Amino acid sequence: MRVTAVIPSWNRADLVRAAVTNLQSQTHPPGRILVVDNGSTDETVAIARQLGAECIALATNRGFAVAVNQGIQAADSEWVLILNNDVVLRADWMARILQAVRESAASFAVGKLLQPDGKRLDGSWDLVSRGAYAWRCGYERPDGPPWSERRQIALAPMTAALFHRHVFERVGLLETRFESYYEDVDFGIRCALAGIQGIYEPRAVAVHLGKATYGKRAARVYFLSARNQVLLLAKHYPRSTLRRFWWAIFVGQTLALAAAAKQGHLAAAVRGKWQALKRWRNFRAALPAPDAIEAVTAASEREILALQRALGFDIYWRLYFSLVKNT
Repeated sequence: MRVTAVIPSWNRADLVRAAVTNLQSQTHPPGRILVVDNGSTDETVAIARQLGAECIALATNRGFAVAVNQGIQAADSEWVLILNNDVVLRADWMARILQAVRESAASFAVGKLLQPDGKRLDGSWDLVSRGAYAWRCGYERPDGPPWSERRQIALAPMTAALFHRHVFERVGLLETRFESYYEDVDFGIRCALAGIQGIYEPRAVAVHLGKATYGKRAARVYFLSARNQVLLLAKHYPRSTLRRFWWAIFVGQTLALAAAAKQGHLAAAVRGKWQALKRWRNFRAALPAPDAIEAVTAASEREILALQRALGFDIYWRLYFSLVKNT
């Protein structure tokens, strides 16, 4: 099973050096390592090439989605690994993830992402509510039994994810208008609508530094996330679905603004929502059938509720479900 690893990057040559070296030291290393550089001004390109990686050097920073798409298009292998430059894979990660897709016949796969302390999760698989707010399942939760069983998934975080190339042939590439953040949620929704399923393999373990390019509290992160939450609605919700789910949408988006305000970035989030509304019409082509998108998001939301009930509610989801119950 031949794999091409695609590493999008913008500056942070130190992270690229670590990521390439980490891939080369895997017990089952990828056949190709391709760094797609978003116009870095440091030594990223030179270091990647010195280490033996191939490099596509873009003139300017065009965002995560554009960089990843460039890598996917350049890949000539059956499988494509998309990997953030701030992820450290355990030595057997690639072997574990390939074993999982062989045994399950899945079209894509993700593993367990831990935070640098090695005790708490950074993520696993993604779910999204009817209000277009995504949950990276397990984020900030202690590692333990709920995150240690292989399971089928619909939405894959692209922090570290393996895809068969037929997935891109069926549903297309990443949505470049999203730039960064929620582009993988959009892609996951498209996979779910197409009936493409993936696998979560907890034995494939990695550590994620988290938002190392922009910084965890950067206003840009909140701007892009807030904007792209609304663009998800524009791209996937027909008018009848917007009417049907209007209360869940209102609650979900309002609570998202409150979450940004708690971190001191309300203004950035409001700007993001406003920009999305101004661009709304540009995303209204080729909408899915109402029953299809409603089934996908409602099922995902039920899974969020079940997990939150079992594990204890995060404040966002406690408020959300208390306000949207029976709707």
